Amino acid sequence: MHTCDGAPPARRSLLRRALAQMREDVAVVMDKDPAATSRGEVLLYPHIHALWAHRVAHAWYRRGHRTAARAVALAARFLTGIDIHPGAVIGRRFFIDHGAAVVIGETVEIGDDVMLYHQVTLGSVGWWKDRRRPPGAKRHPTVRDGVVIGVGASVLGPITVEEGAYIGARAVVLEDVPPHSKVSCPRPRVHDPADTAGSHASGSANSSGNHNSSGTSGTSSSLHAAATTPLSKGVASP
Repeated sequence: MHTCDGAPPARRSLLRRALAQMREDVAVVMDKDPAATSRGEVLLYPHIHALWAHRVAHAWYRRGHRTAARAVALAARFLTGIDIHPGAVIGRRFFIDHGAAVVIGETVEIGDDVMLYHQVTLGSVGWWKDRRRPPGAKRHPTVRDGVVIGVGASVLGPITVEEGAYIGARAVVLEDVPPHSKVSCPRPRVHDPADTAGSHASGSANSSGNHNSSGTSGTSSSLHAAATTPLSKGVASP
């Protein structure tokens, strides 16, 4: 049976759902990005094009058209700077702010209302471990509903970030994260000019030393220690 406009009912229903989802995608950006001033402007956001291209690529991937799916994903990567594997599963109201250098691996699963900032990696631990896993095994993280992941964070391996969690900027997460918790790196220290005057004056003597007085070495090492702190239910404060 065909409708009066010649389109089968199933196709019309699919089109209506797709348009409704696209309107929802735009509404999410309008709600979460203060810089978005109009829906027309949002249509130029890299995130929007990456997400819509991924839906096409993912549909083809599930149907076994792997080469075509990868071609769509590759085109989207060149256009937007966002690398989403066609196999990744992404929920509703997903938002990538800015989007540059975001990487989302093949077996990633993302729930609803998840937000990523730029330079986030949802990846595997490494090929040297993945090659020991059985074919088709999960290698990438699962990110539950309402999670926020900050700039430059890496969430690696087949772990789970539970709902409402917040991953701070530059954090490297290798273990499961409890619901409504916060993972963060130690904050960089701001040194008083009087404390650093001596090290600047000493010149080459300090250049061959540890540089702890300037914070360089201390900051580098401290980024490897991420602390997980529980939050009140439903709150993911930065």
